[in-house]
Amino acid sequence: MSASLKGKVLFITGGSRGIGKAIAIRAARDGAKVAIAAKTVEPNPKLGGTIFTAAEEIEKAGGEALPIQMDIRDENNVKSAIEKTAEKFGGIDILVNNGKNSNPNPNTSTSPSSSLSSPLIY
Repeated sequence: MSASLKGKVLFITGGSRGIGKAIAIRAARDGAKVAIAAKTVEPNPKLGGTIFTAAEEIEKAGGEALPIQMDIRDENNVKSAIEKTAEKFGGIDILVNNGKNSNPNPNTSTSPSSSLSSPLIY
């Protein structure tokens, strides 16, 4: 017998398609609450899927969804997304860090700031 995710809150980065979305839908079948934090809000004909289409699929699967546009390269974006999730669902139980942190300029450092060196707890 496996543990249920019923009532648990998942925060999934990069959850608008692929593995992130598959995890979200599986959790939704158990009745989880899922924040989909990703950049895609407009459909891309080559990729498909947005935070809104993922949220619809999560709700159809039996979960509760919160679509949040977020770029994981932007610290303030991340903090805001975490705060929105905690405000709506009362906290975060599980983090699925599936987002792609692509740096379009390989000569630029993307090291985390000192304020993100310790965990954010809500």
